[in-house]
Amino acid sequence: MAFEYEGNTIETNASGYLENIADWNEGVAAVLAAQEGIELTDKHWDLLNFLREEYIDNGGNQPNTRNIVKAMSSAWGKKLSQRDVYDLFPGDPSKQGGKIAGLPESRRKGGY
Repeated sequence: MAFEYEGNTIETNASGYLENIADWNEGVAAVLAAQEGIELTDKHWDLLNFLREEYIDNGGNQPNTRNIVKAMSSAWGKKLSQRDVYDLFPGDPSKQGGKIAGLPESRRKGGY
């Protein structure tokens, strides 16, 4: 599967994840989010940037929901619950968020 963005063909796998992490930028993220029915807000971007930083700067780490909740609680300065991050990415913050963040498809099961 693929889609066109600014004159470039962006290749995705059958699940809609980017084939090449280098194809990602904020515009591509917006297209991927729209395909998922999500309009990106500042909180979405905080979570997406956290996922990208963890993957790129931490040896391919793809945090689970518990770690995402802890990181976003720290970033936003308030105690969050799973519901808060699932409200942003109802399809699973780590998996749906990772897809929009341009990361490879996670093979991990479950949110915790």
